[in-house]
Amino acid sequence: MNKVILALGVMLIFSGSAFAQKGALNLKSRAVHIFDTQQGRTLYSKNTDTVMPIASITKLMTAMIVLDAQLPLTEEITIDSADIDVLKNTRSRLHVGASLTRQELLRLALMSSENRAAAALGRAYPGGIEAFVAAMNDKAFELGMGNSYFVDSTGLSSTNVSTARDLVKMVEAAYGYDIIRQFSTTSAHAVELTDNRRSMQFTNSNSLIRSGSWQIDVSKTGFLSEAGRCLVMQANITGKPVIIVLLDSNGKNTRSSDANRIKKWMEAGLARKRSS
Repeated sequence: MNKVILALGVMLIFSGSAFAQKGALNLKSRAVHIFDTQQGRTLYSKNTDTVMPIASITKLMTAMIVLDAQLPLTEEITIDSADIDVLKNTRSRLHVGASLTRQELLRLALMSSENRAAAALGRAYPGGIEAFVAAMNDKAFELGMGNSYFVDSTGLSSTNVSTARDLVKMVEAAYGYDIIRQFSTTSAHAVELTDNRRSMQFTNSNSLIRSGSWQIDVSKTGFLSEAGRCLVMQANITGKPVIIVLLDSNGKNTRSSDANRIKKWMEAGLARKRSS
């Protein structure tokens, strides 16, 4: 009888810590990595080393390259016909001929995932887009992102690839830039276009930023048919800074739902610790 009680006690102890195991989370995203930056440890991983298209998550690298070059943020850049997406034929509210500062282009690329903004940033780099892409891949090498490769500044090409593990490194590096933290988590922003004297309102592509229930420090979404819906964030959950990478989420709301499941999972784990 004592052996049975002992066995039951061991099972209860195991189940109490099971929230930290893969089986306790039912996430729909194809690849997932949850990383505790404070402790430097992985809390959860799923297909974390699978090389996949990352769509507009690419724009985090774009922002770092622009800022590393210390190019003047107040310099005006005019949207050119070369910035039009002829690969996926995505639309843009920035018309050819519109002039915005490099700072505004950065904000729109990070906050609203504006493709023409990101294309213009790459094109206006010293040496043009070829030099810009070379700098992106050099930066990836510097960060230890050995399974990542970039071909453009927008993420529109499905040959911009990475892994969930590599993207943790990229998000961690992006957190070191004040402007990226600020612009990627801006809920909404109005842009003044001087050429036609009108203002346009842009909103953040990450609905969790606008929900008010999250404390998010870095954020970027992405979508391509080849990549599915993607999301990377550094957020504070239960007082713990964590990086969340979600790749190839099927369905419009799956990535947000997965993020909310992760948040509840971590909150439930903390509640267990406090009650034990």
